[in-house]
Amino acid sequence: QVQLVESGGGWVQAGGSLRLSCAASGRTFSNYAMGWFHHAPGKEREFVAAISSNGITAYYADSMQGRFTISRDNAKNTVYLHMNGLKLEDTAVYYCAADPSIGTIMNGRPDYWGQGTQVTVSS
Repeated sequence: QVQLVESGGGWVQAGGSLRLSCAASGRTFSNYAMGWFHHAPGKEREFVAAISSNGITAYYADSMQGRFTISRDNAKNTVYLHMNGLKLEDTAVYYCAADPSIGTIMNGRPDYWGQGTQVTVSS
């Protein structure tokens, strides 16, 4: 089992920045690709970003490209989501995910999910 705990959510004004963190435990972190999803009210959960197990390759949803950056520190068993230029439509619960396959994450079927952290963007 892999346990994932997100942190760093909160309130921010439009145009502002936040950094989300996801701490992993239970298995060898460097064996897992990691990803972030968000779930906005009235919408389905959506893919945001994913990063390979070695941190070399990253993928982003089109609407986040250029604004969000995913990174990881395998020594700290932590993955981050740096969010800049936040928009009202970025308001959502953000979930961390883990899976041995980055493709499986991007298909929305990772083996492990965190509990989520709320991000609220206000005007």
